Amino acid sequence: MPGSVDLNADLGEEVTDDQGLLQVVTSANVACGYHAGTPDVMRAVCARAVRRSVTIGAQVSYADRANFGRVALDVAPSVLAEQVADQVGVLSEIARAAGGSVAYVKPHGALYHRSAADEDTARAVLAGSGQLPVLGIPGSLLLSMAAAGGRAVRLEGFPDRGYTREGGLVPRTEPGALLTDGEVIAARAVALAAGVDSVCVHGDSPVAVEHAVAVRRALEAAGITVTSCWSSTG
Repeated sequence: MPGSVDLNADLGEEVTDDQGLLQVVTSANVACGYHAGTPDVMRAVCARAVRRSVTIGAQVSYADRANFGRVALDVAPSVLAEQVADQVGVLSEIARAAGGSVAYVKPHGALYHRSAADEDTARAVLAGSGQLPVLGIPGSLLLSMAAAGGRAVRLEGFPDRGYTREGGLVPRTEPGALLTDGEVIAARAVALAAGVDSVCVHGDSPVAVEHAVAVRRALEAAGITVTSCWSSTG
């Protein structure tokens, strides 16, 4: 299976080995403070990402640190757009100070899922993120609206998550939502790489680095080049 694929993970959430992941991934979805992260953590992640030529993305969320951004909130679209803009703005300033830039936006947790299916939420995320390219799941309303507005989009797959028949992710509260076998996750990453631009290994696991290493090795063993999908965002 020739070709290339990006490898992304959520970083800056204060629950994993950011430095270890940055040695493996090619894109970093950096928490912007609303569900996790602090300015100091963002500065550290951005500085290391720039040194390792890892692409920086804004991982925007509902303002809900208590629930790690995994509970859907009813936020007025105008307020949500302002919150997204605030998160992107803070991370952009920090990334610039580190000698880099924010290359894309990816919603986190409940916002990821709601923006994939709800028009008002998707519109708010897009309004708050300027013209940044968007990373999301295939079939996402957020991606279709972004593309219709002339914005670059990239498709991602989740080798460590279960999928529904409709192509969405199995809710974390249901059986089969999370996969834990590293060999299975690695094999699924290779299969997913044929249909997506980026594969995501979740960073909030004690074995996140181990899984990311296994995924990268499997991809490269299959002849797939692991490289950022953001070098060209047209």
